[in-house]
Amino acid sequence: MAASSPLVLLECLVAGTSHRPELPAQEKKLKVGQTLRLEREADSKYDDWAVKVHSGAADDKNSYWLGYLPETRNETVARLLDAGYPLTARLAHKAWEEDWLHLEIEVLLPRE
Repeated sequence: MAASSPLVLLECLVAGTSHRPELPAQEKKLKVGQTLRLEREADSKYDDWAVKVHSGAADDKNSYWLGYLPETRNETVARLLDAGYPLTARLAHKAWEEDWLHLEIEVLLPRE
């Protein structure tokens, strides 16, 4: 593996996709391998370590919110984001399971 390849910190499903009503219309734009943005939601009243997953960069008008990192797997990623680490994610797999969009992602830490 090349030194420039990012380190995969976590592989998981995106939680909450069934609560994102715009996803069925947006799903066709999601491409396996694309970079996803992680955004810390420190003021969440439901989860102290909430991390949102977005389809694109913060300055991308077409970016949309996909869901969250799973509550049981997000604390380390949230702590690293809080400490300023430039974590991103990559879409590893997508599939419809009835009316649920199954999105598997990899959380990535860039290497120097």
